[in-house]
Amino acid sequence: MVATTSHQAPGSHAVRRQPSPRPKPSLGRRLKQLNWIGGGFSWIWLLVVMLPLYWIVITSFKTQDSYFISNPLAPPTSLTFENYKTVLEQHFVQYFLNSVIVTVGAIVPAVTISFMAAFAIVRGAGSRVLKTINGVFLMGLAIPLQAVIIPVYLMVIKLQLYDTLLAIILPSIAFAIPLSVLVLSNFIRDVPKELFESMRMDGATEWGTMWRLAFPLTRPALVTVTIYNALGIWNGFLLPLILTQNPDRRTMPLALVNFQGQFGVNFPAIAASVTLTTIPLVLLYAIGRRQLLSGLTAGFGK
Repeated sequence: MVATTSHQAPGSHAVRRQPSPRPKPSLGRRLKQLNWIGGGFSWIWLLVVMLPLYWIVITSFKTQDSYFISNPLAPPTSLTFENYKTVLEQHFVQYFLNSVIVTVGAIVPAVTISFMAAFAIVRGAGSRVLKTINGVFLMGLAIPLQAVIIPVYLMVIKLQLYDTLLAIILPSIAFAIPLSVLVLSNFIRDVPKELFESMRMDGATEWGTMWRLAFPLTRPALVTVTIYNALGIWNGFLLPLILTQNPDRRTMPLALVNFQGQFGVNFPAIAASVTLTTIPLVLLYAIGRRQLLSGLTAGFGK
């Protein structure tokens, strides 16, 4: 009995069958997969957020007389820049510079201290002292500013800092640190330990590891806490109101009092002031938008 074998002709190649591509879902199926309820609520929320901004912008271009007799949501029939002129004549530049000094003067040391504290807490997780310090930072989250404004006022008086911008900066630093330490420590904790070990094997010190490894990797979280705290300090009203008295020390939120007269309020001028005040915040968000979103969504894909 002769066994027959099949031989492949020389030079021939086996033909592999390519998997057939999956058919694309039809338009009707794709429409069914869309989250219509979520999309509808998203558009409603966008309308709720944009409506006040729209009202502020169009009101800033109206005269005070036309504001009271026209539809609040109707665009102005004739644009006027008198409100912006009025705002600039009311020492707006001085108030703007005060807000910039307070915000930058509080954010830079607060974020720097918070980053170094978070790195020490994560790297020295077994130390009881660092655990106690971390607990103290977390306790700061449970203390609102309104509850300690009187002790802060008395401390500022004792330090002879009343009616200075430094009196606003120092409490702002203290209240910005707890949340910043919490966010940054969680972000640094997600950095692989192998990277820290490799830096140690290369002879890097803890100081060098912090600035050469942890700092670049935690940049999204740093931008997130910077923008978040900057918004709170820029819009802060209670500290400038309690800790300053001289009109030259006013910040932007407190400067809106200038447009409140004895018998009424100049709403178009207030809208123009708010519009000018919002421009730096919009620019700050536009610059750090990607880092902010990546910092806010960190950990959700794990």
